Amino acid sequence: MLKQMQQEFKAFRECLPLAIGIDKQVLARMPGLNRKSMRVALGIHTGSMRYLRAMEKATVRYDLDGNPGAEVTATHRQHAKELLQERFKKEADRKKAEREAAAQEEAERKHQEKLQQLASKFARR
Repeated sequence: MLKQMQQEFKAFRECLPLAIGIDKQVLARMPGLNRKSMRVALGIHTGSMRYLRAMEKATVRYDLDGNPGAEVTATHRQHAKELLQERFKKEADRKKAEREAAAQEEAERKHQEKLQQLASKFARR
């Protein structure tokens, strides 16, 4: 559904900040569309990094055809910025945890190796 909206509407294709109430415009242009699926597609689109980056710097919202409309408020820009920061922090935390787990695994492997060496050394006597 999102791919279909990207093909049909410039605002989705170019990842422009969407007008508030864009769901009503989509439903008017695409009658018979499953409302729930459309809302999921909109959520995916508006939650994407590309869209959030556009919103963070945007001053104007756009309709489906890419025509400018209402202003993007400072509150909405700030919200987009906070979401991006949150994602970057989560990603950094995830990578840090992976590095720590890998380091722990390596330390455990070396420990086991030392134990094996000691065991084989004393087994020879």
